[in-house]
Amino acid sequence: MVNGEDAPAVERLFEAVGATGFTAISNVSGLGHGGYHQGRLAFNDRNALALLMVVLPEGKAGDLLSGLRELFASRPGVLVVSDVGVSRPEYFAS
Repeated sequence: MVNGEDAPAVERLFEAVGATGFTAISNVSGLGHGGYHQGRLAFNDRNALALLMVVLPEGKAGDLLSGLRELFASRPGVLVVSDVGVSRPEYFAS
């Protein structure tokens, strides 16, 4: 999860590591260290939170993690890494 203004940078990282697709959910609400973030901005998606999800082979994850750590050194964000199973593995083949 990142600020909306940082979502394009994360999407570029996804592309750079060879992701063939991702999911983005804009205007996410939640409670964190900075307080409650309301996700209902009518005219501005850059000041809202965005949740971006990608599925990658384990061999590509390290490069993405390095890029995200660099971004998160100066920008807020939340990163969750997990093993996943997919119903259509051919969609994720390199």
